[in-house]
Amino acid sequence: MKFKDQLNLVRRNMKKNRMRVFMTVLATTIGCAFLIVLASVGFGMQKSMQEELLSAQKLNEIQISGKETDGQFEQATKEQIKELENTEHVAAVVRRSGVSQTAQTEVKLSDRTSAFAGPVLTNMEQELKGNTKLVSGNAPKSDNEIIVGYHFGKSLLTEAEKKQLDKRNENPESKQESPEGYKGELIGKEIVFSMTEQVEDKSETKSWTFKIAGVAEAPARDFMEDSNIYISEKWKSEMRAFAEKADGAEELEVPEYSEINVYTTGIEQVKEVTDALKEKGYLVYSVTEELDNLNLFFNAFKAGLIFIGTVAVLIASIGIFNTMTMAVTERTQEIGIMKAIGAQPGMIRRIFLLESAFIGILGSLLGVAIAYVISFAANLAIPLILETVSEGSMDGVDLTFSSIPLSLVLIASGISVGVAVISGLRPAVKATKINVLSALRREL
Repeated sequence: MKFKDQLNLVRRNMKKNRMRVFMTVLATTIGCAFLIVLASVGFGMQKSMQEELLSAQKLNEIQISGKETDGQFEQATKEQIKELENTEHVAAVVRRSGVSQTAQTEVKLSDRTSAFAGPVLTNMEQELKGNTKLVSGNAPKSDNEIIVGYHFGKSLLTEAEKKQLDKRNENPESKQESPEGYKGELIGKEIVFSMTEQVEDKSETKSWTFKIAGVAEAPARDFMEDSNIYISEKWKSEMRAFAEKADGAEELEVPEYSEINVYTTGIEQVKEVTDALKEKGYLVYSVTEELDNLNLFFNAFKAGLIFIGTVAVLIASIGIFNTMTMAVTERTQEIGIMKAIGAQPGMIRRIFLLESAFIGILGSLLGVAIAYVISFAANLAIPLILETVSEGSMDGVDLTFSSIPLSLVLIASGISVGVAVISGLRPAVKATKINVLSALRREL
C-alpha cells in the first residue's frame, strides 16, 4: 500500500468516529494552548526586562564605580582616568563631577530662573564621543559654552509661573496645570549660573556666565527629565575652591568624580574590555553582564513553565491512548483482512501512528492559533486594567505580559505531536499482534 493510500485510509477511519476524534483533538488543543500561554508569560517578562535594561543603558557602556587595590576600595583618580583612556578598544571615558553638597544653585535667563537645573562638570570632548547626542545646536567650542538638558527650558520659570507651580504642588489633585516654562530658542542664549554658600554665617554668592551651544536629546525613559547644565570640567577647580569656603565643607568629602562611564568601540568588545578592567582591579558593571544573568534566570524559569505546561499535554495523551485503543478494538476484523492479504506489521503500525500523529498535529495547530489570540488579548487588556487600578501611575511604562516567539511554537508543537505519537505507540503495536484467524472470525 502506497503512503498516499495509507493517508486516505487514516482520514477515512477518523471520519467514522468524528465526535470521539473531535473531543480528543480538543483535549490536545487545550493542552498545547495552555503550555504556550503559560510559557509565553516567561518570554514576555524576559522581553520587558531586556527592553528596560537596554533603554536605560547603552550596550557598549561600562560603568566604573572605583578600583580595588590591595583589598582597599579607592575612588577614581585622574591617573586612573588616563589608564582607562589608554585601554584597548575604549572609545571614550565620560567622567562627570558635582560641584558642592552644600551650595544653593540657580540658573537665570532674562526674567526666568531655575532652581532645578543642576550643574554637571564634564569633559565635553569625551561626553560627545560617548553617550550624549544633541537635538539642536553644536558641540561647545570654548570653555564658556555649555550643553543644556532636553527639559532645561521647562525648568525656567517666571515669578508668576513659580506661584502657579507652588499652588499645584500644594494640591496635586486640583485641575491647576503645570507651567510650560521657557518655549523660545535656547541656542546662543546666555545664562547666569550662581552658587550661594554660607561662609562664616553669611550668604556669599558667586556667578558665572555661560553661552548655550547645544541641547541634549531626551532621556530614554519618558518619566525622566533632564534639566541639567553640562559645564566644561575646566571650571571645576574654581567652583570647588568657592565651595570649600563654606561652613562645614571640610566635613563633607566630595569625590573627584561622581560618575564614570567607559564606552567601547563596539558591542563585540564589551566583554573583552570588561574582563581587562576587572583584571586591573576596577569595579565594573555592564548591561551585557546583566543580560547574561537575566537570561540565565529566565531560561530556568521558562523551562519550569514549559515543564508545568507539558503536564497538561500529558493529561490530554490519556484521551489519545483511549481513542487509539478503541480504534484498534473496533477495527480488529479490518486489521485481520489486511494481514490476510499480505499487509506487513510495520505498515499496520504506521497507519495507527499516523492517526495519532494527525490528532497531535491538528491539536497543535489549533492550540497555537488559540494561544496567539489569548496572548494578544492579554497584552491589550492587562495594561488597561493596571492603568485603571493604578490611576495613571503606569504612564510611560511599556510592559509585555505575553510573548510567543517561533521557538516556543516549535517546542510546544514538538511536545504535543511527540506525546500524541507515543500515546498511540502501544495501541499500534497491539494492532500488529492481532491473530488473523481470530480477527476474521470476530463478529462486528
